[in-house]
Amino acid sequence: MGAPRKSFAIYAITRHGLEIAGRLAESFRDADVYVSEKLLSAAALAPRLANVLPLKLPMGPTLAETFPAYDCHAFIVSVGAVVRMIAPLMRDKKTDPAVVCVDDAARFAICVLSGHVGRGNVFTERIAKALDAQAVVTTASDAIGTLTVDILGRDFGWTLDDPDRNVTRGCAAVVNAAPVMFVQETGEPDWWPLDRSLPPGVRYATALDGVDPHAFEILLVASDRDFRETHPEHWKSAVIYRPRSLALGIGCDKNTPAELVERGVAKAFDANRLSLKSVKRLVTIDKKRDEPAIVALAERHGWPLEIHSAEELDAVHGIENPSETVKRYVGTRGVAEPAALLGAGAERLLVPKQVYTEPGAGRSMTLAIARIPFAKRPMEVADV
Repeated sequence: MGAPRKSFAIYAITRHGLEIAGRLAESFRDADVYVSEKLLSAAALAPRLANVLPLKLPMGPTLAETFPAYDCHAFIVSVGAVVRMIAPLMRDKKTDPAVVCVDDAARFAICVLSGHVGRGNVFTERIAKALDAQAVVTTASDAIGTLTVDILGRDFGWTLDDPDRNVTRGCAAVVNAAPVMFVQETGEPDWWPLDRSLPPGVRYATALDGVDPHAFEILLVASDRDFRETHPEHWKSAVIYRPRSLALGIGCDKNTPAELVERGVAKAFDANRLSLKSVKRLVTIDKKRDEPAIVALAERHGWPLEIHSAEELDAVHGIENPSETVKRYVGTRGVAEPAALLGAGAERLLVPKQVYTEPGAGRSMTLAIARIPFAKRPMEVADV
């Protein structure tokens, strides 16, 4: 993996552009401002400009270095010139940064690249607001105010199960107001504003059962379940979102191999047809906060590690497999089950305690899974 991207770069090559860059820098205080060398002396006198960097012309060599280094590039340069400069640098819509152009009079902020996945449309709106300019967004779903299939729920941490599968088809169906069913089995209810009707063509359900997959152009499904085998026809025509809806409670013997723990977790999720992409947090007892295998598991998947004391775990209601033996050793009737319940804020387990070991390992681990309870979105049907 490369170095983390910085947030924002601004490019100015004219005196008017320099003034506009100063206005933008007031709103984007962490921005690096690239200024053509002939304007550096003027930039040094501009009180609103910080983080000024020299920009040699032509810009191509500099852009080759900066393009992958920022989330957003704001050019106070004509759209045509910018398109010619960035064309050789573009690689993939999943990784290309946002590019926004502002005219020399600051009348328009124009999204040029990565409107959805790269948040270009969001950056464009922010830039337009900072300059009191008109935002120009041409992405169809944003322009007509409908669902953005490829980034739906991203602000809540939702991810696409497979970014390459059915997404283009889903975008087209929504934009064309074709029959679309959104099935929400879990996740935050306000993926679409609760005070707005669903877009034309979009219907809503809370379970796959009862939904005829052949009646809709596409299914948009928010679920932590792997339903490929249980609902194959639904799966074939679905864009699947993975909300962060599961808490994984875990415990293990001292010095249990990290590989054993990783395999045990993977097998448990496979056996229960659940997605690892939906884990929101890993939860354990304070005595295991530094256990190498647990720490490695959290780091590998990017899961926050939540810690609770024995007293907190022992007080949890809903433990299905209490053990007095465990209590004698660690001070609580269980670790994995109450940890999962506390981590999810749930009253009952989705998967009760599972024990996993391997021949000759001499070590074992336990895990349990609970689903975070979300408020339900009101049932509604859009006008079609």
